Amino acid sequence: MRLIISEKANAAKKISQFLAEGPVKDGKHRSVPHHTFKWKGEECVSVGLKGHVLNPEYPEEYSNWQKVEPSNLIDAEIRKSVSEKGVAEAVKSLSKKADAVIIATDFDREGELIGVEALSLAFEANPKLMDHVERARFSALTKGEVTRAFNELVEVSRELAAAGEARQDIDLIWGATLTRWVSRATKRYGSAFLSVGRVQSPTLVLISERERERRAFTPEPYWEIEANLQNGEAFTARHAAGRFKEEDVAKAAYESLTETARVTEVKEKSAARPALIPFNTTGFLTAAANIGISPSRAARLAEDLYTDGYISYPRTDNTVYPQSIGLREVLGHLKRVEGVGQYAERLLKSEKLSPTRGKKQTTDHPPIYPTGYASKKALRDDQWKIYQLVVRRFLATLSAPAKTLRTTVRLESGGEPLIAGGTVVTEEGWLAVYPYGRRADEEIPKLSEGQEVQVTGTELFAKETQPPGRYGQGRLLRVMEDLGLGTKATRPSIIQNLYERGYVHDDPLVPTETGMAVAQALKDFASEIATHKMTSELERSMDEISEGRISKDSVVDRSRDVLRQVYEHLESSQEEFADIVWDGIREDSVLGPCKNCGKNLTIRRAKKSGKRFAGCSGYPECDQTYSLPPRGEIIPLGTLCDVCGSPEIKVVGGRRPWITCIDMQCPKQQEKRAAAAAKKAEKAAANGKDGAKGGGRASATTTRKRATSKKAPAKKEPVEAREPMKSTT
Repeated sequence: MRLIISEKANAAKKISQFLAEGPVKDGKHRSVPHHTFKWKGEECVSVGLKGHVLNPEYPEEYSNWQKVEPSNLIDAEIRKSVSEKGVAEAVKSLSKKADAVIIATDFDREGELIGVEALSLAFEANPKLMDHVERARFSALTKGEVTRAFNELVEVSRELAAAGEARQDIDLIWGATLTRWVSRATKRYGSAFLSVGRVQSPTLVLISERERERRAFTPEPYWEIEANLQNGEAFTARHAAGRFKEEDVAKAAYESLTETARVTEVKEKSAARPALIPFNTTGFLTAAANIGISPSRAARLAEDLYTDGYISYPRTDNTVYPQSIGLREVLGHLKRVEGVGQYAERLLKSEKLSPTRGKKQTTDHPPIYPTGYASKKALRDDQWKIYQLVVRRFLATLSAPAKTLRTTVRLESGGEPLIAGGTVVTEEGWLAVYPYGRRADEEIPKLSEGQEVQVTGTELFAKETQPPGRYGQGRLLRVMEDLGLGTKATRPSIIQNLYERGYVHDDPLVPTETGMAVAQALKDFASEIATHKMTSELERSMDEISEGRISKDSVVDRSRDVLRQVYEHLESSQEEFADIVWDGIREDSVLGPCKNCGKNLTIRRAKKSGKRFAGCSGYPECDQTYSLPPRGEIIPLGTLCDVCGSPEIKVVGGRRPWITCIDMQCPKQQEKRAAAAAKKAEKAAANGKDGAKGGGRASATTTRKRATSKKAPAKKEPVEAREPMKSTT
């Protein structure tokens, strides 16, 4: 019997359905499903894991944060513990009956490591399997791709798995050691700990440095002139000088404008906008962020669509379609997709398909592309948005360039030069199917040299130069990639970690004062972890491990040496480090002025209940207090409620952030609560009617949620983020 081990339960089921030569018999080992079938005349059993079945951790004697010196963790033994006992027992039980094993986990570093971990369990149960191991590598969960992979089985790459394990070990050593040191130095334990990480920390420094640039920025005044013109149609022109740095010069030009303007030049220029290149992971996550879906959420949605067979493997650097992809076959699937079916049909009628190509070409996985038809009804709204994004991008890469016409008109009024312009799309090309971020046409009326138009109004605007913009999540992903921070798989979860630890909020990302302080303290006293240089060098070393050019142990040992240096610097400056961080923590606790006495309202906790509240720093003279939401990170906004005058806060946590003033008796808050209660009652009434019609049966969605729910895992050592597309996250 051949045992086929895949990464997830639904992948195991699909593989059995694709390969089976006859019926598939479903079974379970306790609660873990497996599928028995015949392939090439031989009995096979397909079983799915739940991502990592083994996780690295320190021995129990290192678990006390306050008693164990953080430096002891640098050289402490790292053990592998079983994280999914039921799955591990199923693998062992099935392995006892097996003659051979095929690893069919995701084909990347982490997938290879997950497969090797499963093999260690299989060998423990049946050592004879060591000489009978093969690997199936595929980039899409489709019948054609899976069948090809199983017909072309290869060897497991121990080097690739070792690279994944090196990253895992290094992130544990760095994350645990430095997080414990910072928490001890600042006396922040439990849920209030301050996490530090090999990739997380230099990313936080990037965000904080941009914020410091903004705060240090000195705006400079300038002036601009606009004229409203009329020639049957209204249009706008601006002064050809653009920005005036001197107000008196701007005023003189403004006052010179007359009631008419004469056209001095008309120029038209055609341009072609080449179609966009295929999606790699960074390109996809950036595009998803631009339509309002965070990278971490987009990564999870893409993983779901991949395991359901709708899109190809979503972790790839490739931006060139390999010849093995049947472009016309894919278009055939897309003919039925709502909104784009007719466009796909038109492309199918083309004599030749010429897809665009990016600069990055790899051989492990193709760019992200749709692998199957999905209807809108079959997917949740967020899944449908991502599926549509991938489908439309694929169609765009096979489309003709878009063509535009730019018209520039120069005019003169009272001796002052004016300029107007507009751009229109003359041939839609790929823009017809990929509308994301498309700008509306800017049309101006047809004009000719010497023609006179009416000046219906003029304006002189006083403006200021603006500071550099904050990083949006999409832009930050690009910067992280350019600097070698993290991998295509880990970057989304690194950014998400910064939100969850209360270091940043909003998008574009705004650092909290605590985040700014931690970044500054690391820059001052642990510069090695505050810059991208060290962590990007380690990433390159991991690439060398996967290529067999260097050993895993040598890379891990080298990272320990660097960490010892960092630790020594920190130990010699513990008090200064803590002072900087606590300055930031205290600033974040100030919510705003007290209405009674004008002193600061700060976040405090009740001694008996532990509940947090806002109290006046003027206590005991002023005993003003306010209740605060019991859960979520509280971000002071520096604004006051326009109704009651109390400070406003943002509460981050749960489904979505929300803004409120801290006075729950405020009329505005009472109105919000009343409206929410009415909406809830209306929804309950509607659900009651639906339940009566349906005989009170639970919906399919509800049933599915119950079936797939599981107990939350115990809290682990705060290390760098795991891969975001794995079931372990």
